[in-house]
Amino acid sequence: MGTVAKSNAAGKGEAELARLQEEIITCRACPRLVEWREQVAREKRRAFRDWTYWGRPVPGFGDPRAELVILGLAPAAHGANRTGRMFTGDRSGDFLYAGLHRAGFANQPRSEHREDGLALTGAYIVAPCKCAPPDNKPLPEELARCAPFLDREMALLPARVVLTLGAIAWNSTLAWLGRVGVPIPSPRPAFGHGTELALPGAPVLLGCYHVSQQNTQTGRLTPAMFDAVMAQARALIENRRGT
Repeated sequence: MGTVAKSNAAGKGEAELARLQEEIITCRACPRLVEWREQVAREKRRAFRDWTYWGRPVPGFGDPRAELVILGLAPAAHGANRTGRMFTGDRSGDFLYAGLHRAGFANQPRSEHREDGLALTGAYIVAPCKCAPPDNKPLPEELARCAPFLDREMALLPARVVLTLGAIAWNSTLAWLGRVGVPIPSPRPAFGHGTELALPGAPVLLGCYHVSQQNTQTGRLTPAMFDAVMAQARALIENRRGT
């Protein structure tokens, strides 16, 4: 494919991704999630009482030409559900974007609101659940309703590596691969920090502990550990370019 054709194809993909983001924002398919995200947006946390909460599904964020896709879990009630951007406005995002900045995927180390100038290069962040769930726990049927959005996002992104933040993200990625016809080994490959899974015709899966405060404030996931996984992801991307 020539340079112009590649450019046109990439531009079409970016436009389709932008349309998909707008579609995601309007979704009201899960009554429990709609009720919760809107209740949180009305009641607010005292520290954010002057904010107008987003209170809607949160679409993906990043570079439409990303070779690294980062899969989280769901928007945080007073983070992305408030700001409207994945991992923005909470401690998890502080940890994640600082690490992406150190690794060269982000132009700045902090993510505070949608207009703060943050941009990602070579990375795109998605979640298998687009709405903030009660207790940060989406139900299986809610993940199933959201799955078509994830399928369409992944189809539009030229991912070589999928970094899964936690076991739910790992299993959601395996489920996506199964839906698009990639044979999944049996027994099903288990999540682990730093675990790689390369399946024919698919991006490499790479496991990482979730960047939640529960992990980062207890030392289960340290900046050095995250940096090592990001270096692992970078090396996998480079290796995949040569295949």
